[in-house]
Amino acid sequence: MSLFVLVCGGLVRAEPPPGSAPATGAEVVVVQDAAATHDLLAVPAVVRGMVERGLTNLTGMPTVAAGWLSLVTTQDTVGIKVFSQPGAYAGTRPAVVTAVVEGLLAAGVPPHQIIVWDKRAIDLRLAGFFELVTKYGIRVQGSVEAGWDTTTNYESSVLGTPLWGDLEFGQTGDRVGRKSYVTKILSREVTKLINISPLMHHNQAGVSGNLYSLALGGVDNTFRFERNGAALVRALPEIYAMGVVGDRVVLNIVDALICQYEGEQRGLLHYSAILNELRLSRDPLALDVLSLQEIERQRKLAGEAAPKTGAEIYENAALLEIGIAEERKIHVLRVP
Repeated sequence: MSLFVLVCGGLVRAEPPPGSAPATGAEVVVVQDAAATHDLLAVPAVVRGMVERGLTNLTGMPTVAAGWLSLVTTQDTVGIKVFSQPGAYAGTRPAVVTAVVEGLLAAGVPPHQIIVWDKRAIDLRLAGFFELVTKYGIRVQGSVEAGWDTTTNYESSVLGTPLWGDLEFGQTGDRVGRKSYVTKILSREVTKLINISPLMHHNQAGVSGNLYSLALGGVDNTFRFERNGAALVRALPEIYAMGVVGDRVVLNIVDALICQYEGEQRGLLHYSAILNELRLSRDPLALDVLSLQEIERQRKLAGEAAPKTGAEIYENAALLEIGIAEERKIHVLRVP
């Protein structure tokens, strides 16, 4: 195995020497296996092995169980945040989540202390995640259905009209629509978070990645930001930076089995490239930066116009010390 740093779209050898952790910056482990998909579908057994190799290489632990227990304890309630709206073929793939769930269970985390969640239960159901309840006895929840915490919120001068499912839906008054309330899943349930997002284009944010998925999936009244690119640039990193949100993340996984470089939150596999990769890091921002670069690369290969990358969002996230955005400080370890 060799340690590389991504520079100008290419991988070159970086210091420190192979096998040692980088002194500064973000460490990203990329696991690739050509057998990870078959006819655009994930192969569960192969994906499980990829998660295990990625985990042990990232944590430096000798066994998979030790890797998980270096991130969580058996007393933690572990939330697994997914991005389910695009469905099982384009969003976070159930096979990746299943591998994580099986690893946590084998490490001794009780099933009732594992919650797979996203904003809406209907999206989770249509993507097939509720099947994990029957198979493993874990919980699957939507933020909307769990409810919003009236004591924990993000406030912005950008005014929104609360929609159905938002805490203030149907309310009136001068202050209505200025707050985005945090889901009770975050404020009252989980103690550690694992964020699994797809490598998928987004018109405003550049990628439906770690920051976008968790920040906008974890609070209500978000339409005001999603329809306003200038507002999203500020709100997305600020919401993620809330202690009850981003501080609980112990692992980020980018489901890069397939890269969708066009289409935003709709599954459009004809605008996709098969990468057969999983990317793991403790740093959500570094992964999102690499995802933006990959989407741009795939668009160029397909002859598509360069996307609006939403780069300012990730620059703001770096200023808030969410992670590393400088390419020269992102160290990539490739694992076969």
